[in-house]
Amino acid sequence: MNVLVVDDEPDIRRMLGQVLRREGHEVAEAESGEQALETLEQKRFDVVLLDVRMSGMSGLDALAAIRERVPDLAVIMVSGEGTTANALRAGRYGAYDFVTKPLEGAQIEYLLDAMDRASRVTRGRRIAGPAPGDSFGILGDSAPVRTLLEQLRRIGPSQGRVLITGENGSGKELVAHAIHHLSRRAEGPFVKLNCAALPRDLVESELFGHERGAFTNAVQSRKGRIEQADHGTLFLDEIGDLALEAQAKLLRALETGELERVGGSRTIVFDVRFIAATNKNLAAAIQAGAFREDLYFRLNVLPLHVPPLRERRTDIPALARHFLATVCAAEGREALRLSDDASELLSDYAWPGNVRELRNLMERAAVLVAGDEVRAEDLVVWLDAPGSREESVGLRGEIERREADAVRRALESAQWNVTQAAAVLGIDRTNLHRKIRKYGIERRS
Repeated sequence: MNVLVVDDEPDIRRMLGQVLRREGHEVAEAESGEQALETLEQKRFDVVLLDVRMSGMSGLDALAAIRERVPDLAVIMVSGEGTTANALRAGRYGAYDFVTKPLEGAQIEYLLDAMDRASRVTRGRRIAGPAPGDSFGILGDSAPVRTLLEQLRRIGPSQGRVLITGENGSGKELVAHAIHHLSRRAEGPFVKLNCAALPRDLVESELFGHERGAFTNAVQSRKGRIEQADHGTLFLDEIGDLALEAQAKLLRALETGELERVGGSRTIVFDVRFIAATNKNLAAAIQAGAFREDLYFRLNVLPLHVPPLRERRTDIPALARHFLATVCAAEGREALRLSDDASELLSDYAWPGNVRELRNLMERAAVLVAGDEVRAEDLVVWLDAPGSREESVGLRGEIERREADAVRRALESAQWNVTQAAAVLGIDRTNLHRKIRKYGIERRS
């Protein structure tokens, strides 16, 4: 592999160069962060070994610049101060791994192993190539999407647990896949568990696995989702629907990094990054006793919010054309055009089902619309609610936008005292909570 060694100590560079060349690697050296960035502009590398403390540009500053310029390149930080704080900072900045000096014996072996894993991740990302627009399939150029992508590129390479919030259909699973793709676990498994779809009596077996004979129909031992995701990522979708008993056992597993299968006594150690997602207000669920506060804090290390489609309206026409072209190609028919009045109609709609609803609508249009153009009159009948087709789609969207604004203003004026805000709005607390969830309203920091 091609390796760039960056260290301001000539002896360290020389020693690492000799070791790596003996292992058959091609090595280039840089004595500063600035020189490393110049070298990266001239040649492609599989791995960078980067010292944390250097004169001039620090290693962490150089790491941030490398992640911005060459996002698919794995960087291993090398430091003479092996503190937890340094390791955490390096992880937050997107380092693949963190190795401490002195580099000799077991540390050299660890470094070589880490380099091998890191280079596979780099090559895997390059072979797979970026999704459209280097956005991991998250399409759009609105300010909320740009913010989301910026946060993704910071969060993805770290090791921290992530809690993704957002409405149904907004793309939380797509975001989870992007985080895995950006992480050092990209070559490991990505395992999903939908907590809302599991019968209560099967939750623990699905999470932790079971041994043969643990319960009726357990005819053989089976790994749970956590074991299946070892050295990879486990995506816990709809975590807010996980039963309280299972929450307690999941919390223990998160704290210890160990589990026991149902019906078993053997302790199994695992190495998994957890990503959870929910469309629920977990703070309200904690107050209601439906979600454990300690589990919430364990999962919510790196929070990430996916904006609803109504908050990124400028993206809607481009998204619609993309979905329309994709479905037309899959159906084997010529691509349909989207008329200007259809684009305007779609941009005015409130999209309670978010991106999923838009994709489904374009699939319906690709199959059912005759001719070579999708017009507003083709779509309006599918967008109107049953029994209210006389109502203008644009008008309904405007009403919902104004209602959402009124709810937010009432909450902010009452300093988020729900009882007072409900009284101001003339509705009960349950109805207000429903509207907060419906419009994805969150307290501003």
